[in-house]
Amino acid sequence: MEHIELFFKSIFIDNMVFATFLGMCSYLAVSKKVATAVGLGAAVIFVLAITVPLNWLLDQYLLQPGALKWLGAEYADYDLSFLSFIMFIATIATMVQLVEIVVEKFSPSLYNSLGIFLPLIAVNCAILGGSLFMQSREIPTLGLAFNYGIASGIGWFLAILAIAAIREKIRYSNVPPALRGLGITFIITGLMAIGFMSFGGMLTGGDEPAEKEVKTVKVEDSTKDKTEKELANNTKIIE
Repeated sequence: MEHIELFFKSIFIDNMVFATFLGMCSYLAVSKKVATAVGLGAAVIFVLAITVPLNWLLDQYLLQPGALKWLGAEYADYDLSFLSFIMFIATIATMVQLVEIVVEKFSPSLYNSLGIFLPLIAVNCAILGGSLFMQSREIPTLGLAFNYGIASGIGWFLAILAIAAIREKIRYSNVPPALRGLGITFIITGLMAIGFMSFGGMLTGGDEPAEKEVKTVKVEDSTKDKTEKELANNTKIIE
């Protein structure tokens, strides 16, 4: 249940683009065609799925205060948390380089269409944000970290795919000249973000009935106490 909740929450509620507006540079620049958006989105999913679990391992066994105690008691007081940004970025850059080599080898057309934005995944704040959110939210297990990485990547993929499909259709629409290009894209992104906010109710729908049940029990208890007091007073009067 915890895996399912984290998966859907990362895609719809804490979406990288619509909730935190991370990765907007690539989101706006590479969303003119659906085919290009799909290629970049798949690359982002792959990089997040690999880097978030790897950075979780680095954080748990190297960077956290006392994480080095597995080397011996004398290392238990070491705190390497100040190296988090450097280590996380190094991991991300390595994985992005691997993705770039694979894409160039097996899909030269996609490699050429993505252009400079493929190596720029290394400095995409959505990629680094995934690792930093994993660290700040203290995700407890490697499996959940892997789940969070994939789900965050899928959320970013859905966002860029949706805006790319809309931008392809909007070319044939009568958009006012002042809003053509990035203007209408920002407006659509804002409206989509408002729509994604509605998914927040998925995790709060079951709280209200429980509260009502508690209130009912309290009312019954108070009524019971009041009845017992009245019976005791009546007994004293009869006596």
